[in-house]
Amino acid sequence: MKSQIIGIGSCVPDKVVTNADMEQWMDTSDEWIQSRSGIKERHWVSEGESASDLAESASRKAIEMAGIQAEEIDLVIVGTITSDYFFPGISAQLQDKLGLGTVGAFDIKAACSAFIYALSIGDQFIRAGTAETVLVVGAEVQSTALNISDEGRDTAVLFGDGAGAAVLKASKGERGILSTHLHCQGKHLKLLWCEEPGSNHHPRMTEDLLKEARHYPMMNGREVFKNAVTRFPEVIQEAMDANQLSIDDVALIIPHQANLRISQAVAKRMGVSMDKVYSNIHKYGNTTAASIPIALCEALEEGEFSEGDTLIFAAFGAGFTWASAAVKW
Repeated sequence: MKSQIIGIGSCVPDKVVTNADMEQWMDTSDEWIQSRSGIKERHWVSEGESASDLAESASRKAIEMAGIQAEEIDLVIVGTITSDYFFPGISAQLQDKLGLGTVGAFDIKAACSAFIYALSIGDQFIRAGTAETVLVVGAEVQSTALNISDEGRDTAVLFGDGAGAAVLKASKGERGILSTHLHCQGKHLKLLWCEEPGSNHHPRMTEDLLKEARHYPMMNGREVFKNAVTRFPEVIQEAMDANQLSIDDVALIIPHQANLRISQAVAKRMGVSMDKVYSNIHKYGNTTAASIPIALCEALEEGEFSEGDTLIFAAFGAGFTWASAAVKW
């Protein structure tokens, strides 16, 4: 028994924020942003729009493509670090919005790797026979957590909002998730993190913490890049080795959209052209847990792969976490 992806969907907010917009808010430039990240624009939520809203829209599209009724879903797993509230997570809201009664729902807080982590967990539930149809979602609203100023420009220009979803169904056929591979190296967590609000302070948020800007995401870009260009090829190769695949057997690599330079470095290390490494970061920026399912939807729409093709998803992000999945579409 394996899990087949029978439906996918994505959603991004209507509001587009260009690099020219960024130039009005901080000391940066279109050339600087594009040369360091490959990003031209990103989508940000408007007032009253939340991560759970994006998750619902993406999920309904995935359910429609799957050709099932929402009530057939046994389990909901959401990858996010930007839930609407400090607690509970988006999964509870999404479960309610979809009218799923009392089926189990939980969040995964593995940052940029969360969609693959969630995909792996959903696959294990199906392989164990404890679920038959699982909804896996990555949803993020990063824009409301960014330091839109000169001090925060290194990270503020990188992130976008969005959601992507996949419906997994139990299958005995050849198509489906072949394997997943999850890793973490927690000693590096402070190289890419958001320190506050956290339970290690009482009270959790104070005026001093706000003045010190400790509630904004912080990143050591040099170290993140160095680790990412090592871990991405490693975990992609791990997925290929686990399934006795060569790079020629893989139709498309869909990586987490962190930085175009990272994807280019990965392609170079893997000995392939960028035609085999999908990229849409120029349109959406880094949407964290949502980036792989959004990219998967666009790649399918563009005819980048077809039924029977082998895909590899790969991610690297805060934690540090990294992961891959081999999928026969």
